[in-house]
Amino acid sequence: MEILKTYLDLSVFSLLGIMAFIALWFTLERLFFYAKVQVTDYPHLEMLQVDLTKNLTAISIIGSNAPYIGLLGTVLGILITFYDLGKLDTIDTGAIMTGLALALKATAAGIALAIPSIMAYNGLMRKVDVLSAQFKAQKSVNNQ
Repeated sequence: MEILKTYLDLSVFSLLGIMAFIALWFTLERLFFYAKVQVTDYPHLEMLQVDLTKNLTAISIIGSNAPYIGLLGTVLGILITFYDLGKLDTIDTGAIMTGLALALKATAAGIALAIPSIMAYNGLMRKVDVLSAQFKAQKSVNNQ
């Protein structure tokens, strides 16, 4: 239990930090790609959509799973708090509240990562829809 107590915050926040870095990296990469993509360079809509949706799954996975990573950190933090209280054989409400408050910071961090990740994913998917519509309109004009 002492190992868990020692490395819980480091582990949870390191994992969330790595996830945040990946989400930011992929979001910026997609934004730069969308800024320079030419829909006329693609012969088929499917080929365009493959290129447009690259790395979007990773952003979505990060956004949907970050709260669970935070929740896991919270549950383990609560477990540690109750374990420590059980060893003391006394009920100290201050220790309980402090332990629970510290445990909840992991959930807050997970949610703080999830919200911008999902917003970025939705914004990027909107851009995919716009570029796909431009491709269809361009093909329609060229076929006339």
